[in-house]
Amino acid sequence: MPAETLDQLVSLCKRRGFIFPGSEIYGGLANTWDYGPLGAELKNNVKREWWRTFVHKRPDIVGMDSAILMNPKTWEASGHLESFTDPLVDCKECKERFRGDHLLEKKLGTEAVVVLDLNQIQPMLMAEKVACPTCGKCNWTEAKQFNMMFKTFQGTTDDSSTEVYLRPETAQGMFVNFSNVLDTERPRLPFGMAQIGKAFRNEITPGNFTFRTREFEQMEIEYFVEPKNAPDKFEEFKDAQWQWLTGLGLSEDNLKWREHGKEELCFYSDRTMDIEYKFPWGWGELTGIANRTDYDLSQHEKFSGQELKYTDPDDPKNKFIPYVIEPTFGVDRSILSFLIEAYTEEELENGDVRTVMKLDPRLSPVDVAILPLSKKEPLIAKAQEIHNMILDQTDLVTDFDITGSIGKRYRRQDEIGTPKAITVDFGTIGEDKEQGGKNTVTMRDRDSLEQMRGGIGKLVDELAKIKPSEKVL
Repeated sequence: MPAETLDQLVSLCKRRGFIFPGSEIYGGLANTWDYGPLGAELKNNVKREWWRTFVHKRPDIVGMDSAILMNPKTWEASGHLESFTDPLVDCKECKERFRGDHLLEKKLGTEAVVVLDLNQIQPMLMAEKVACPTCGKCNWTEAKQFNMMFKTFQGTTDDSSTEVYLRPETAQGMFVNFSNVLDTERPRLPFGMAQIGKAFRNEITPGNFTFRTREFEQMEIEYFVEPKNAPDKFEEFKDAQWQWLTGLGLSEDNLKWREHGKEELCFYSDRTMDIEYKFPWGWGELTGIANRTDYDLSQHEKFSGQELKYTDPDDPKNKFIPYVIEPTFGVDRSILSFLIEAYTEEELENGDVRTVMKLDPRLSPVDVAILPLSKKEPLIAKAQEIHNMILDQTDLVTDFDITGSIGKRYRRQDEIGTPKAITVDFGTIGEDKEQGGKNTVTMRDRDSLEQMRGGIGKLVDELAKIKPSEKVL
């Protein structure tokens, strides 16, 4: 069965080194998280699969890696200085601050809240008797708009002339490089840019583990098209987003599309849809796609004075600003959904319960574990020889584990999602024919628990099946 509460997953993530609370030795910092040794591998695998799917396998998309700090005029042009705000309310009793719209959404649903004006939020909270999540009282201040961008200073003085912002999204770094990519890559429409990078939003977070944090990572595409072709490309990327998520293990039963109503659309969007995932606390946004029209390039052309039009190579007189289709994925939310989906508790035939992370092998932080049956020197030496062979002939991530009984080590590998475990026993070194033939090992499958005996010489070929796209010499 899956995890009944998010606490079960949070506990496993800390215990096994996936995700730790940020700055924990100093009492932590609210809603910050550090990816541990296994979490870093999982995160890199998620980003690698996304990059492989949307950049390496598509000749019409190129990669970018733009700076976090940008000229402040960027955010004036994009509308973030004026419009990137949240409606915040304070509890008069305990002085805690919350997003008023989120409090109402939990009770009334998104559709009922998006039509509210700022001055309607506090009266609606009082009328619906929405209690403060901290103290349980219902005594709210009027809602006020609060800009979510982190402000800092560049240089040696702290004044308005040196103000810069940590980017709240990665998209603008691609828009301001539109002409650079046109000049260097000479692409024809339609084409896109893709980027993976950090973004920062000083927003109120609900504390649902890594679902919403102030520092997070995005995987975004800005895909430039002729305006008339925007609807078709919108549908194409919708399908691509869905296939990427389900192809890596998310159940369609836990996913659904939600269309944004007209009142809910961002100022730049002609159409926006979200894929929502069924998290333990309810449905929440996982990925999104928007038709940003020509808003961003038009704004940057206006504010910078630089021409950002596309010239048709076959008709130089045909110059226009393309529309943009934007599929966007949250790295951290994707990881969280994969972890939730993978977490499984199974009752075995002997009545024991094992916890196993049934991650797609392409995402598993460790590909194969090498487990000598005991700490006897001949077994350790042979296991190390096999380990070195795998390291030399493949790009697979390995774990060499000699601590604890073989049963405990199997359980440990199950909990971190390792697809295969190789046991080196006394048969392997020719000292016990009952355990198996010389130079043979046992390979255990994480999901089926089947154990197959095979020769060391064929081991690399068998392991190549874990990740067929990885290098095998």
